[in-house]
Amino acid sequence: MVVRHRPAAASKAVQPVEKSPFTRIVTGHDGGMDDHVFFATAASGTEPCLRDELRAMRLRGVRCDRGGVHFSGSWEAAWRACMHSRVALRVLVELGGFEVTDGQSLYDAARTIDWRAYLRPELTLAVSAVCRDSELTHTNFIAQKIKDAIVDRIRDEVGTRPNVDRHDPDVAIFAHLVRNVLTLYLDMSGESLHKRGWRADHLEAPLKENLAAAMLMLSGWDRRTPLHDPMCGSGTIPIEAALWASNIAPGLSRERLGFERWANFDGQMAARMAEIRQEARDMIVTKALPFITGSDIDQRAVEMAAANAMKAGVKVEFARCDVRDMMPLVSPGFVMVNPPYDVRLESNREFYQAMWRRFEALSGHVVCVLAGDPEVDYPSRIKPSRYQYLYNGDIKCRFGVFEIPARPRGR
Repeated sequence: MVVRHRPAAASKAVQPVEKSPFTRIVTGHDGGMDDHVFFATAASGTEPCLRDELRAMRLRGVRCDRGGVHFSGSWEAAWRACMHSRVALRVLVELGGFEVTDGQSLYDAARTIDWRAYLRPELTLAVSAVCRDSELTHTNFIAQKIKDAIVDRIRDEVGTRPNVDRHDPDVAIFAHLVRNVLTLYLDMSGESLHKRGWRADHLEAPLKENLAAAMLMLSGWDRRTPLHDPMCGSGTIPIEAALWASNIAPGLSRERLGFERWANFDGQMAARMAEIRQEARDMIVTKALPFITGSDIDQRAVEMAAANAMKAGVKVEFARCDVRDMMPLVSPGFVMVNPPYDVRLESNREFYQAMWRRFEALSGHVVCVLAGDPEVDYPSRIKPSRYQYLYNGDIKCRFGVFEIPARPRGR
């Protein structure tokens, strides 16, 4: 049975609302297997990739929004999203929406939810918040008030209260307050889903795994054509390509996901989750895999990438090579690169011009470039067949796909 949470009668300031500028408001849930509303978060610009992923999983109610994708279904629908999505950062389940204008109405709203469906005194919690265009403006105050309401209600009901753990909580609560509309979520993921578990080591500011996965999807790569990253760094792009080609679910690298630590995750749910993990293992492809390679001018990066690929359990060949000296692939394929834009390069403009000259000579190849530096200028001689703006952290980047014309043999 779905429990419909309503504001406490003593507080007239708390009013449930029917619509929100951020998401469709629904009532809270009792932790059962009934229908729920979820929001999978994603890096800006990658939302269409995540939408297509979730539709491919045959999830219901899939629609894009700013910062992520909505979908609906049973708990199992969200479990599968956590297990299989390569683009999502987190999967949130919506508990309820309320109109709040001050600290008391905020506290009363949070108390209306039956937190014992997810949280017991022996478990830990953490609350984070974002807000804009509201009477309440301090996120720390919002998070503190919500935390107080949660632990006070549990203490009043069972006599003891759970503790806070900001670094590794059993239950992570997220509050979204926009135009005085508060929406409360639980984070089903635990640690961010972009962390696959294979990164033994990395260079400074590595490309996140979920962004690399989105780049691969946007490029049009078919998971059979050869692929090479000539500036591979710690190996993120080729390793993600190999994992995708092998159909290795990202969630398989995790011993358990966030929702597996909740109070409502019982033995029956655990048994079903074990079946979902086994189904994912059975889907792994081991034959007819594409030839995937990476290179870098930095020998330390090459060694690091090889170690990461080994930990990920995929076959990728790495070698030391300057991008300006790279040779065409034996069979024309995809070249995908995230050029660095830091102090490693003495003269960025000259380097990038040489890089583009090399790429233009790759007859019949598809070259995909994530340009985070304005000096990584698209050459006037060739135009991208398509491009899209993506965010690498807080850096706005252009992701362009260039189809290099095939040259006649002998030229």
